[in-house]
Amino acid sequence: MLKLTTVVVAACVALVLSIPAVAQMIIQGLGTYQTYGNQTYGPNGTQQRYGNQTYTPNGTYQTYGNKTYGPNGTNYSTYGNTTYGSNGTTSQTYGNQTYINGPNGKHLTCSTYGNQTDCN
Repeated sequence: MLKLTTVVVAACVALVLSIPAVAQMIIQGLGTYQTYGNQTYGPNGTQQRYGNQTYTPNGTYQTYGNKTYGPNGTNYSTYGNTTYGSNGTTSQTYGNQTYINGPNGKHLTCSTYGNQTDCN
């Protein structure tokens, strides 16, 4: 069974992946991310999620409904499978694939399989 993924994009082609039954994680660039319970281990350190807050080495993200507020005044709105960041980043999710277009012409593709997400 595929899991629905909602993506919220942050600065420098970072994003929030919200995967029901797994956790919410912040993708902060290339690499592999593994989620166990409320913790995600990625190339930039460990993240922890408690309720609507996700703590990362780069700051705290808070989610209320379809809006996520990140560090440094960034915010993100999700409508269906598309997320718009206040920094001009957008992302779209189709099944287990997420396509991110960053503010500086950078692109990432993230694929989720079980508790692992690979971004390149």
